[in-house]
Formats: sequence, C-alpha cells, structure tokens
Amino acid sequence: MSEEPVLLRDDSGGVRTLTLNRPHRRNAIDEELWRALRDALTDAGNDRSVRALVLTGAGGAFCSGADISGGVSAAHPMYRMRTLSEVTLLLHELPVPTVARVSGVAVGAGWNLALGCDLVVATPESRFSQIFARRGLSLDCGGSWLLPRLVGLQQAKRLALLAETIDAEEARSLNLVTWVVRAEEIDDFVARLGTRLVAGAPVALAQNKALLNEGADRTMRDALANEARAQAVNFATADVPEAYSAFKEKRAPVFTGRWAVAGSRPSQRPEGPTCGKQ
Repeated sequence: MSEEPVLLRDDSGGVRTLTLNRPHRRNAIDEELWRALRDALTDAGNDRSVRALVLTGAGGAFCSGADISGGVSAAHPMYRMRTLSEVTLLLHELPVPTVARVSGVAVGAGWNLALGCDLVVATPESRFSQIFARRGLSLDCGGSWLLPRLVGLQQAKRLALLAETIDAEEARSLNLVTWVVRAEEIDDFVARLGTRLVAGAPVALAQNKALLNEGADRTMRDALANEARAQAVNFATADVPEAYSAFKEKRAPVFTGRWAVAGSRPSQRPEGPTCGKQ
C-alpha cells in the first residue's frame, strides 16, 4: 500500500472531484486504485449531496491505462477483470452527470474511463490511444461498447486495430472529446461546467442520462415507453412546479429533486372488508 492515497476526493458546491493520484506512473491504475475507484463511485452514487462528478488525474496526466509494470498477475484474469468491470458499470450508471477533465495522456483503460463520462474536457496537449493491441490485448473498460456508438464501426476498428495515438483536436472531430480548452483555462472551465450541472434538476438529469445511455440499444417503441416512465418520475418531484413558477416569475429555478407526491388520506381509502376483518 502506498503512503499517499491513490485516489483523492474533493467536494465543493455539490461537485465531487475524484483525482487519480499515482503521478509517478502517469496515474496508471493498479489493483489498489481499481478498488478505490469502485468504492468511491459506489459512495458517490449513494450520496445525495453529490450533484455532479469530475474525474481527473494528478501530475499533468489523466491516466496511462492499467498498470502493467509488475508483469502478468498470478490471479486468474476473470477475477482481475471483475473489479474493472464493476468500476466501468458504476461510472456508466452513476445517476449524476460526470465530467472527465483530461490533461496529458488518456490511454487504454484510462481513455475508456474518460469516454465513460458524460462529458470530456481536454487541452490541446492531450493525447489519446486505444493502446491495447500494442500490448497483445483487446479492448476493455467498455471500449468495445463505447467506441462504435461514438465514432461508428469503421473508425472504432481503426482506433482499436491500429492503436494509433491521436491529439485532442482529432479526438474532438471524432466526437470523443466534448471541448478542447487551453491548459491554463481548464480548471475554471470545468468549475463553471460543474456549477451549471449542479444547478440542473437532479432527477430530470438522471432520467435524461439513463434514457440516452439505454436508447442506443432500444427500438423506438422501447424508447417511447422509457420516456413516458421517466416523465412520470419527473412530474412526481417538486422541480417541475418550481420550473413553471420560475418561468412565470422570470427568475432562475432552484432545483432540489424533492419527491412531491402527496400521500393518500385515510378518507380516500376504498371501503370494504380488510384482511382479518369482516
């Protein structure tokens, strides 16, 4: 175990920032860091004070992928991949918006963790690679699912088969980066973005994220059914009437995600025999 935490956590104004903290390895993820990520994402998903999450790396790099410096582990790959898959799913299904703040390299599993976030902010110096083939490996951390949906099948095959390194502008042109901002501006940009996300209606944002994530694999009929279900959840919160009132009053809404369905009154219960009574 390292003396310094391998994963740093910071909370500010509803935004939780998780920082991969192995700068001496360009934040390559070892077993300790995979476990720390799994626990931190689980905690974030259960903490209602968290309204947005930022994932980043320390020391001028995002993440150089899985740490292979120790050679091939003696553990069976099935067990090693289990934690990695848990982290990937937790990030994908986290019920709050997620932002990858990428400076430096994002490689292999590290790049796919960034792609697993809802939004990606990079600098012109950022570099990206699906490096797996150069290591005799195939895609992991959700890359086989994410890449074709983001760039199309042909470009996904190019990135996976050639394992090229691309820069931030090309990544943006392929829809793999949302914004490219100057290195000296990225912290302020991500902070403003976090503030905007936190100001959103939390239940509605969670529903939108789930609908979009699920929509790629569903028929139109499935999508419409899911949309109807999601709107029913939204209308059961205080955020919808708050938005309507704010619109009428020409002010910014204050969203809380509070459940606002009134319970049934005793007089509204149907009359008739109940269990054990005549």
